[in-house]
Amino acid sequence: MKRIVVKVGSNVLTRDDGKLDVTRMSALVDQIAWLKQQGHEVILVSSGAVACGRSELPVKHSLDSVEQRQLFSALGQVKLIGLYYNLFREFHIHVGQVLTMKENFVQGEPYENQRACMRVMLENGVLPIVNENDTVCVTELMFTDNDELSGLIAQMMEADTLILLSNIDGIFTGNPDRPESKLIQKVAPDDDLSAYIQTEKSAFGRGGMHSKYTTASRVQKAGIRVIIANGNRDDILIGLTQSPETTPHTEFTPQK
Repeated sequence: MKRIVVKVGSNVLTRDDGKLDVTRMSALVDQIAWLKQQGHEVILVSSGAVACGRSELPVKHSLDSVEQRQLFSALGQVKLIGLYYNLFREFHIHVGQVLTMKENFVQGEPYENQRACMRVMLENGVLPIVNENDTVCVTELMFTDNDELSGLIAQMMEADTLILLSNIDGIFTGNPDRPESKLIQKVAPDDDLSAYIQTEKSAFGRGGMHSKYTTASRVQKAGIRVIIANGNRDDILIGLTQSPETTPHTEFTPQK
């Protein structure tokens, strides 16, 4: 049985207007259910709480960035996990929520408690849905983004593969919109792709390709395979599993 961590970014789960894309979310749930039916263990690291909260409660007075993050994430986590609960229930899959903080990844009792909790969930067929505890994690307490969080989860849970779903196919040799740019399909542990990485952040999240590359390189060196792929492609997770040679993606081969 392979243990897979799937990270779904805000640019996959949100529409152009910044609201949650429930149709895309449902399609990803269908694919994760398929992975579990094939015998894989899956841990889902999901963005989308702030987008859920923003659409739930229009605020007429001004809020600073921290207040927005706290308010909308507190509202949105309830709605997000409720949506996941209902979608996975159609496949008779139980889900459990794990809200975590950066300090839980320092060796010690909180680290062991979180790992033990997620282990017992997996042992009992429960799919962990992980996100940062945005209501209390602000400024220096925050993860860089959910790319970093998913990498830490993959290492903590000794996953075989980490899949980072973005809104582009992977890392290109230039601007992905230009026809001369080529998709880089394989990245060895010693390869340096920094010249190809743009520093722009995503429209609705805190990450970007620079964050994904940093996370992928770190997790790769820990002996875990990392894949960057386009979460907006139909059946992307099934394609990566059944026909990876014809499914566009960038794969970081693990350090041995």
